[in-house]
Amino acid sequence: MPEFELTIPIFMILLSGGFCAGFVDSIAGGGGLIALPVLLSIGLPPHLALGTNKLQGTFGTFSASLNYIRNGKVRLTDMVAGVIFTYCGAGLGAWFIQLLEPGFIGHIIPIMLLAVFCYTLWARDLGVKNRKSAMDRRLFFFLAGTVLGFYDGFFGPGTGSFWTAALMILLGYDMTRAAGATRIMNFTSNIVALAVFVIGRNVLYTAGFSMAIGQFIGARIGSGMAIQKGARFIRPIFLTVVFLTIVRLGYLNYLK
Repeated sequence: MPEFELTIPIFMILLSGGFCAGFVDSIAGGGGLIALPVLLSIGLPPHLALGTNKLQGTFGTFSASLNYIRNGKVRLTDMVAGVIFTYCGAGLGAWFIQLLEPGFIGHIIPIMLLAVFCYTLWARDLGVKNRKSAMDRRLFFFLAGTVLGFYDGFFGPGTGSFWTAALMILLGYDMTRAAGATRIMNFTSNIVALAVFVIGRNVLYTAGFSMAIGQFIGARIGSGMAIQKGARFIRPIFLTVVFLTIVRLGYLNYLK
């Protein structure tokens, strides 16, 4: 594990980055698109950045999940199948990513972010109101839980956006209900992936807990706004963050 000194400037960067990530993620997903670049920017190698991202992200998803549940926007009993399959998928994904070379991870991140950006740009009118489900609930949670759980354990950024979109398209959820369900799925995959990264000794606790403070507060505020207003207002900000992340990481990995 590389040497790391938590100075006051770095702590403030992590705290503010965690707040922004928690705020955005609790409303529309995609908090990892902010948190992961912040961790990479302070000099963490990809494996360590991914593991530390899971630590800080767990606090944000827990805070947001609790807020959605308390306000009656989502019921845990409806999420049992999704939690089970997400649990399995995330464990496999987190195990698999640690077998790859850091250089390979760095090169595939911008490509995967580009896919997230294009999908989010296309799905601009989803979630205005509840619609009829287009898929059997159990089949949906089996497929989405396994695939997106694996993706979240393997990579992570953008998982919330994929979950929210899938819930709206295939189960007919409105944006607020989908956002609440997404937070529960994200918390599940985060905690499982975190355990695997801890076993692999790929978590930097000082950086992770510093970001976690901001994550918890940001997620609380963001989920409260989502419950009151819905999430459509965050879309331009989210797309901007994704685009800038693609440009930044693309430059670092392909042009620098």
